[in-house]
Amino acid sequence: MGFFGKRANDAPPEILNWRLWFGVFVFGLMGAARGLDEGLIGTTASQKSFSKLFGLKSTHLTKIEQANLLSNITSMVQLGSVLGAIVAFYFTDKIGRLWATRQLCVIWIIGIAIFVSASTNGSIGMVYTGRFIAGVGIGQTTVVAPTYLAEISPRFTRGLCVGMFSGAVYLGIMLGYFASWGCSIHVSNTNQLQWVLPNLMHIYFATIIFGLSFLAIESPRWLVKVGQHERATKNLSKLRGLAPDHWYIQSELMDIRDQLEREREATMGTSWLGPIRELVTIPRNSYCLFLSIFAQLLGQWSGANSITIYAPQYFELMGTTGQNEKLFATAVFGVVKFVSAMICALFLIDFIGRKRSLMTGISLQLIAMLYMALFLVIDQTVGNTNVEQSASQRSAAKGAIGMIYISGFGWAMGWNSIQYLINSEIYPLRLRAIGASIAMTFHFVNQYGNSKAVPEMFITLTTGGTMFFFSAVTLLGLGWVWFFLPELANKSLEAVDAVFELPWYLIGRKGKELTEGLGGAVENFGEAKAGIDAVEEVGEVEHKA
Repeated sequence: MGFFGKRANDAPPEILNWRLWFGVFVFGLMGAARGLDEGLIGTTASQKSFSKLFGLKSTHLTKIEQANLLSNITSMVQLGSVLGAIVAFYFTDKIGRLWATRQLCVIWIIGIAIFVSASTNGSIGMVYTGRFIAGVGIGQTTVVAPTYLAEISPRFTRGLCVGMFSGAVYLGIMLGYFASWGCSIHVSNTNQLQWVLPNLMHIYFATIIFGLSFLAIESPRWLVKVGQHERATKNLSKLRGLAPDHWYIQSELMDIRDQLEREREATMGTSWLGPIRELVTIPRNSYCLFLSIFAQLLGQWSGANSITIYAPQYFELMGTTGQNEKLFATAVFGVVKFVSAMICALFLIDFIGRKRSLMTGISLQLIAMLYMALFLVIDQTVGNTNVEQSASQRSAAKGAIGMIYISGFGWAMGWNSIQYLINSEIYPLRLRAIGASIAMTFHFVNQYGNSKAVPEMFITLTTGGTMFFFSAVTLLGLGWVWFFLPELANKSLEAVDAVFELPWYLIGRKGKELTEGLGGAVENFGEAKAGIDAVEEVGEVEHKA
């Protein structure tokens, strides 16, 4: 199967077809929602037209007040995304994955329209309101899209399919960076279109996703959950390119129904609080919740997202001072993160495994963060145009700029891919949407705190101290992944259950080895069918003889 993963010997080749890839494209593209905001807001705030209109550099404000104003603007989408992630599980389960997508696109468009309208009157209130509303839509994408992608994907391409979402995050970041850089060159600093035009890309993407969603196929797993079994069979047949009575379709449906029946029997008679109680009180589920929450906590405070959002400021710290030069360096940074995210999705997540890919990415990020921390502590004059830098200082500064790119590669290879994939594959069907919703709520709470804190951390902790803090969190994350995170590559969503039935201290270190060979009906049916085929072939040979 090349870079699409290792296909099980018994899996029909028809299951990798255009309908599957179309669904992956549409829902993967939703990752651009978050990416566009992260790529645009930091560069938008650095545009002179925006900064002057909203007084980001006003002499009437202290340094702390300027930092707070900047952080309020940049973090408002994260605050809205907290609400979006909270309500996402309700819409995803209540109206389905497709209609949940359509309503979030409408909210996203309304929010951005209010935000860019602030260019006509300079209302900071419209900026806050528009970005908060847009965040409600954007926050839902992180639950709806990975859930759908995991549910429609064959098990051996699940990492690739969900990885398309995280890859699209960096497509949005890259496009946002380049749009801001281009407008800084070609649009006057006094013209508000300098920042309005790049931000209109939000509306373009939301409109495209909204339209294409009418051509996508609803998740068969959700249809089974709501009792639409005939439609579920029909949709799964389309997604796999096989007849409804094909053994692969029937065995996959058997897996889904069996898991759902077991879940319903275990929770029969519970109230609407039942799913939450299950998450907290059942050891198997509480371990999953622990993985989700700590993946967000350690990933968000490793510093990589702050570099993405405040990239121009980071490049200025490392000695890149010109406005266009900062934005160009930022745009190149976007290319690095996009390419590395796609390499991870296409080649690494399913090929070398989730855990090995994550640990490699975190290690690269740690090396880069430590270098930048040491550089900022040793060279206190970098970025000061009044101080002449020595040749060794200039070389060290170039190395620090290079480390920004390496940290981006490490993040895209590590935490960025896992933070979406893990939530989409560790929870049982009944709890998948609410588990992902809680995890992404925690994600945006931490991202909001990070966006708010970083400008002030640079002042109070100093830039070098801030980077040492991020380095310490990154090191802690490396140890956590080694001990607690299990390897789930090439396991069906239903077979993942076996890993989490192990004692908690074995799940992360021995989960894959101790559950090797355990699978659902698809794997078992496939093995049985392979045996039958072999017997039939022997019989034909003997008959001919």
